[in-house]
Amino acid sequence: MFSVYVLYSKAFDKIYIGFSSDVEKRLASHNDECNTGWTSKYQPWKLVYTEACQTKTEAPARERQLKSSRGRDFIRRLLAD
Repeated sequence: MFSVYVLYSKAFDKIYIGFSSDVEKRLASHNDECNTGWTSKYQPWKLVYTEACQTKTEAPARERQLKSSRGRDFIRRLLAD
């Protein structure tokens, strides 16, 4: 089982969208001080949304939807609540 997840950095008002088979482990790697990727600049990250996908094929498709303009609007509305 795979999950699409949305992380939010309140300090920088940044959103990160990804997918993983282990969301908690992935969140920990995004917040790890040894992380040298894009997400390292905007730590700490908070998990604000997850969505389960049945297959690995569905997960990146849903990730792309959430990265679209309409998907980001959906995420911003979640954050506003």
